[in-house]
Amino acid sequence: MTPPVFLVGPEDLDTDSVLVAGAEGRHAATVRRITAGETVDLVDGVGTRARCVVTAVGKDTVTCAVRERVREAEPVPRITVVQALPKGDRGELAVEVMTEAGVDTVVPWQAERCVTRWRGDRVARSLAKWRAAARAAAKQARRSRVPEIAEPVREAGVAELLASASLGIVLHEEGAVRLSALGLPEAVSAPGGHVVLVVGPEGGFTDAELVAFEAAGAVRALLGPTVLRTSTAGVAALAVLQTRCGRW
Repeated sequence: MTPPVFLVGPEDLDTDSVLVAGAEGRHAATVRRITAGETVDLVDGVGTRARCVVTAVGKDTVTCAVRERVREAEPVPRITVVQALPKGDRGELAVEVMTEAGVDTVVPWQAERCVTRWRGDRVARSLAKWRAAARAAAKQARRSRVPEIAEPVREAGVAELLASASLGIVLHEEGAVRLSALGLPEAVSAPGGHVVLVVGPEGGFTDAELVAFEAAGAVRALLGPTVLRTSTAGVAALAVLQTRCGRW
């Protein structure tokens, strides 16, 4: 079984003895009940992993001796999912499962037909929940990188992302090509390759959104014969993409 993972600051991994304190220390000491002599992995959330042995456990702290450090390469291609805002707490669910599956960036999208609206103070609160979900899921999945949860965008922001991608995909039930059979440009597997996947809202895309996204170079793709919720379509598509791109 792989060792449990705890998040620390990048500067903490520059030393040979690391004190894990604060929320992570309490979680390790009181929730996970880590004991001296156990092996754990400390990660900085941006690609560095340190294999450690626990040397001491306090009330809400854990002291670890670093045995090995590894800088893990960024996956190629990077995969960004533009996620239309789901209803209720399904946004956190979408972030959780996509993080476990390996997404690199999630971009919240305020689509025209989204039932949920992020306004005022709700923007910061909702982003905090999505980012907390990403952190927790990254640890669960033993990842050294925590996915970025970007600031929310509207139609123009999505189009800009698609235009800059090696491959831009819009999941659509009227797509002529299945995602599993979609041709992949050589740029996808080259250094710096970047795939942007757009998941629409429960109410579907507007014609104007589709026109804007296709003008930015995106292609429509059909995920499968069934209609998935917006909160689950992303992880299903991510699994297909990672298999196609050789990340899985």
